[in-house]
Amino acid sequence: MSEERPVRQQTAVDHVAEGWVTTLVDLDPTTATYIGVPGRTGEYGDTSPAGAAALADAARAAKRALDAAAAVDPVDDVTKADLGAELDLVQESYDRGLHLRDLNVIASPTQSVREIIDLMPTATEADWQDVASRLHALPDALEGIRETLLQGTRDDVTPAKRQVALVAEQAARNGAEDGFFRRLAEGAALDDGSAVPDSLRADLSRGAEVASAAYRSLGQFLEHELLPLATPVDAVGRDAYELHSRRFLGAVVDLDETYEWGLEELARMRDEQERIADRIEPGASVARAIEVLDTDPARILHGTEALQRWMQETSDASVAAMAGTYFDIPDPIRRLECRIAPTQEGGIYYSGPSDDFSRAGRMWWSVPEGVTEFGTWREKTTVYHEGVPGHHLQISQGVYNRGELNTWRRQLSGSSGHVEGWALYAERLMEQLGFLDDDGDRLGMLDGQRMRAARVVLDIGVHLQKTNPDGGGWTWEYALDFMRENVNMDDAFVQFEVARYFGWPGQAPSYKVGQRVWESIRDEVAAREGAAFDLKAFHRRALSLGSIGLDTLRSALLG
Repeated sequence: MSEERPVRQQTAVDHVAEGWVTTLVDLDPTTATYIGVPGRTGEYGDTSPAGAAALADAARAAKRALDAAAAVDPVDDVTKADLGAELDLVQESYDRGLHLRDLNVIASPTQSVREIIDLMPTATEADWQDVASRLHALPDALEGIRETLLQGTRDDVTPAKRQVALVAEQAARNGAEDGFFRRLAEGAALDDGSAVPDSLRADLSRGAEVASAAYRSLGQFLEHELLPLATPVDAVGRDAYELHSRRFLGAVVDLDETYEWGLEELARMRDEQERIADRIEPGASVARAIEVLDTDPARILHGTEALQRWMQETSDASVAAMAGTYFDIPDPIRRLECRIAPTQEGGIYYSGPSDDFSRAGRMWWSVPEGVTEFGTWREKTTVYHEGVPGHHLQISQGVYNRGELNTWRRQLSGSSGHVEGWALYAERLMEQLGFLDDDGDRLGMLDGQRMRAARVVLDIGVHLQKTNPDGGGWTWEYALDFMRENVNMDDAFVQFEVARYFGWPGQAPSYKVGQRVWESIRDEVAAREGAAFDLKAFHRRALSLGSIGLDTLRSALLG
C-alpha cells in the first residue's frame, strides 16, 4: 500500500483547525520544529504570564470560529468534537491557573525548552545557524518561565516543594560547564562531511555558554527563591485532578471506579507473572525468574552499539511481519530509525516524523551514564510499544493520511490515553498474535503492564488522597514501597518514576486506562459485527482517524 489516499477538499471546519495550527506556531515557534514545518525555528515563544494569556485568548477566538463552522462529513464531525474539547481545556486550564504551577520533573516548560533542540535538523550550515539562534534565545525563555512561577507565588498557585527541588537539580545538570550544551556545540558537524565554519562554531560555543548559564541561574532561583514559597502538599485534589485526567485521556472517567479497577488489574498482572515464573523455573518466584533471565547470556546485550543494532533489527522484523497481515503499512511508514539519545536521563521514547516524512519517525533510548548491559527479555515489548505496531505506526499513519486529515489532526491532536493506550494495546496484541510466546519476553511484557496498573492506583491514590491498599494514606514513603513491590527496576528509576507521578497528575494512569478503552471498543465492534469482524479493517479504520481523544474515538467507531 504505497499510494496516498485521494485529497479531500478543505472545509470550513478544516480551515479553523489549520488556523489553530498557524496560531500555535506563531505563539510558540517550537511547535514548527516539533511538527517539521517551516517557521521561526531559531526562536522560542513567550513563556511569561502574557504568553499564557495570549494562548487562552486565541483559544477562545478559535472556539467561537469552530462553533460557527458547519460540519459537512464524518471527518468534520471528529475534528469539531476533538478540537472543541482541546480549546475548552486550554481555557479551563488557564482559568484555573495551572500554568502558574507547571513545574515537574519530566514534562514541564523547563524540560521542553531544552528537549526541542533534540528535534532540530543539523544537516546543513543553515540548520546549525538555527540551533545557535535558539541557544541564544534560551535565556529569555527561561526568564519567562521564572516570571510565570513568580506570578504563581503572588496568586498562591505554586508547585509542590518536591518538584521544585528536583527540577533545581535538573537545571544544575543542564547548566554544567561540561553538560549537554557544550557537548552539542563541540559535536557540531554537517551531513555532507564538510566542517562547520569557524565563525558558526564560535557562535554555537557562545550560545552553549549562555544557555548553560541560564540554566544555572534558573536552578539558583528555584532553590533559593521558589522553594521556600512552594506548597508542601503533593496532592492536587479532586477538582484539579479531574481536569488533568480529562486532558490526558480525552475522556471523562469515574475516578473512584478506575481506582478499584486498577487494584483488580494489578492483582491479575501479579497472578499472570507468577504462573510464567513457575514455567521458567518450577517453583520460582517472579524475582527468582528474573534472576534466571538476567543471567542468561543469550538475553544480554553489551554496549550501546549492540543495543542500537538489536533495536533496529527487532523493529525491522516487526514491520515486515505486520505489514499486510494485521495492518496496512504504507511505504513511508516502514522507515523507523532506532537511535541512542544524546542525553543520559534514562527512558525510551518516540518522536514522530516530519509532515513530509523527510525526518523519519525515531525511537530513542536515553541510556543513563554507566549502564552498559541490556536485557532483551525486558525490552522486546518496548520495541513493539514505541515502534510497530505501537507509537510509530499509530502516529505516522495519521501523518500519512494527509489527503483526508488537516494538519492539526495529523500532527497536534490527540491525547496520552489514545497514544499510550494504543501502545499498551499493541503490546498485548503482539502477545496475542504469538510474538511474545517466549516466556522471558512475555514476562517482560507483563512487567511493564504490571507497572502501568500500579501507576493507576498510585497516581489516583496520591492526588485524590484515597486510602491505600493497606488501609493508610498515600505518603511518599508508602508510594516508593508500593512501586518497589510491583516493579523490578533499579531503585533510582523507581524514585524518579514516583516523583514523576507526584508531579504530573493524571498522565501515568492514561496508559492503562487508555488500553482499557481501546480493548473495550475493539471488543464491542467485534461483538456487533460477529463473524464479519476483520481485525485489520478495524485497525485501518481506527488509525486512519489520527490521534484523538478517547471519547471522540469511541463516538467515531461506535456511533
